[in-house]
Amino acid sequence: MQLARQWKVLIVTSVAVFMALLDVTIVNVAFPDMRASFANVPLSDLSWVLNAYNVVFAAMLVPAGRLADRLGRKRTFLTGLVVFVAASVLCGAAPSVEVLIAARVVQAVGAAALVPISLSLVLPEFPPERRGTAVALSTMTGAIAAAAGPSLGGVLVSWQGWRWVFFVNLIVFALVFVPAVRLLRESSKDVEARWPDMVGAGLLALSIGFLALSLVKGEDWGWGSVRVVAGFAAAVGLMVWFVVRSKRHESPVFELSLFRSKGFSAANAGAFVFNVGFYAVLLCNILFLTGVWHYSEADAGLAVTPGPVVAALTAPFAGRLVDRFGSRAIAVPGGLVFGAGALWLSLHGDSSYLTGFLPGMLMTGLGVGLSIPSFTSAAVSQLPANRMATGTGITSAARQIGAVVGIAMLIAVVRVGYAEVYLVIAIAGGLAAVAASLVSRVPSPQ
Repeated sequence: MQLARQWKVLIVTSVAVFMALLDVTIVNVAFPDMRASFANVPLSDLSWVLNAYNVVFAAMLVPAGRLADRLGRKRTFLTGLVVFVAASVLCGAAPSVEVLIAARVVQAVGAAALVPISLSLVLPEFPPERRGTAVALSTMTGAIAAAAGPSLGGVLVSWQGWRWVFFVNLIVFALVFVPAVRLLRESSKDVEARWPDMVGAGLLALSIGFLALSLVKGEDWGWGSVRVVAGFAAAVGLMVWFVVRSKRHESPVFELSLFRSKGFSAANAGAFVFNVGFYAVLLCNILFLTGVWHYSEADAGLAVTPGPVVAALTAPFAGRLVDRFGSRAIAVPGGLVFGAGALWLSLHGDSSYLTGFLPGMLMTGLGVGLSIPSFTSAAVSQLPANRMATGTGITSAARQIGAVVGIAMLIAVVRVGYAEVYLVIAIAGGLAAVAASLVSRVPSPQ
């Protein structure tokens, strides 16, 4: 009975997280259809349908985790689920781009309440010796969601148009809400936890936003222009202010004391840089297939499906290896394999699908399946129980900030050429392997 409950909790929370993370990438493939619906809106304005979600999602992950520590994880998780789905309905029914962007912001807030808290609800259900596997299966859901977004989005757009990439969340909500209410256990609240620093969250969001804006607009405005230089300066200044505030605030967004752990710091650095490459390759694959080889959205989605399949098959196996050998032994080769796949795409990806594109995509999928569970497990393995949601939120934020930077980098470099984008992605994989070499070499505590 206990074993059955463990897996039920894992399934319910994972499905909810799948829904939340799916919206990070599913909108990418729906973007051309959105442009047709809002033909009079400049592309730079419409792009914030993507950017607003990613930036707010990244900035709110840790405050949501801290709220969960204070108010209760189950309560916060269920509230986030309702907010996310309500905002999804508003997105699907949005009569204007302004309403759509505003709804995406609210949607990101709901998603941020789901992602870090899900793992903190799952881990107490498993004994310590099985938590590596639980982490792998839980985080695998996010990897599959991010990778499968273009595929599912292509099907939905071809079937009913872009609005259904949001309305589909109603179906997921109907499947998981009642089981979540019945199954999830409320954690004991941390009575010493204070309200999170929302000003700090705003500083983080603005810093990431200015960085993304400067990267995306660098080519249009000129890399040496006043606006681009000012944007980069604002990003740096706001980040410094954010760090200083986090050091002094009683309840900071980033609890900097957690970074005293070398393993935690290295794991988050690795998660950040790996996701720069991961999210860039997801969008780059779709843009390449539709823009260079002129695939339809549905055909492009189908063509990239083998990548997430390999990631899905690899992640549980990687979790068992992490339990036995430790995160370092799995994350290092994961980053190298991912980088090798991107390098292959840079050199041979445009030759043909079967002999050029597919082998590189399979290698990047293998790298994803090995790396993402390993970095997450490395980050959370040493966290104290009353900081599990907060620490997991920091790791999720690091991954999401990587996503914002990765997509912005893609838009900035793709004008040079797709081979150059894949080369930058390969470098990100190599840097992730370097960061992974600094995490603990021993398995998680048994």
